[in-house]
Amino acid sequence: MTTTRRTRTLHGARMSYVEACPDAVRGTDDPEVVVLVHGVAGSAETWTPVLQAFERSGCDRLLLAPELLGHGESAGVGGDHSLGAYANGLRDLLAVLGHRRVTLVGHSLGGGVAMQFAYQFPEMCSRLVLVSSGGLGRGVSPLLRLASLPGAEWVLPVLASSGLLGLGVRALRTAAALPGLAAEAVSLRETARHAASLTERAHLDAFVDTVRAVIGPGGQRVSGTDRLYLTEGLPTMVVWGARDPVIPVGHARRAATLIPHARLELFGRAGHFPHCDEPERFAALLTDFCDATAPADLDVTSIGPRVASRGA
Repeated sequence: MTTTRRTRTLHGARMSYVEACPDAVRGTDDPEVVVLVHGVAGSAETWTPVLQAFERSGCDRLLLAPELLGHGESAGVGGDHSLGAYANGLRDLLAVLGHRRVTLVGHSLGGGVAMQFAYQFPEMCSRLVLVSSGGLGRGVSPLLRLASLPGAEWVLPVLASSGLLGLGVRALRTAAALPGLAAEAVSLRETARHAASLTERAHLDAFVDTVRAVIGPGGQRVSGTDRLYLTEGLPTMVVWGARDPVIPVGHARRAATLIPHARLELFGRAGHFPHCDEPERFAALLTDFCDATAPADLDVTSIGPRVASRGA
């Protein structure tokens, strides 16, 4: 497998992504594609353990890990940081790359983006995998609720420039190395890496705008639970860490009852980053899920009657 970082310019803005191309699909005209979408303040790096697991175990699908605008090495731009805007950006990137239909895997905010993508562009979505996903209930970490409050755009830059944010990042990394916190080490390291990205002003601005688009003082403001019935015919798997401190695992259990024929996989010892806690298991589950399900064949005309029937 060859892993390469690439960039494309979309509407004048640079969008970065990591491509992992197995030897088995190199040179093929229409490979099966799996898209891995990171969470808020994240980047393609959050998927590195998964890509490495696929490299060890073997893979016959093209893997893409895009970086949303304002994240990673993609351009930081002002304006719309809503789920719909991020979904549009993914659609445009895939269109430019010539991929007509993909399996979407979204972590945290990326899960909300993946659900929005499937809602807006059903004809492009083969399967859906939600990993510790946002958009499935109100519950969310108090720290993210605080970041949605008025004044966060002034307070957070002060914390970053004063060195306090960097001090917090170092404290998280130190805690991750303590034997007594071995079970939380992966979550602590990932949280530290996400927080470290906020020392860059473009990333910080995108973080505040994105959080406010989906979270308020009372919790998550955007929910797709009223439309999960539309995933009928779209193979869907829900993956969650049973010890998730950011988004309650109860969201996973409820979503699995609302999504028709959903597959639920709980990682008993994992926190908010189950794909990093157990990348080998995650890669094996993803492979099995894709192998065991036929890609969806949905479009707006197939969804219309279902929406109409709910409104009757």
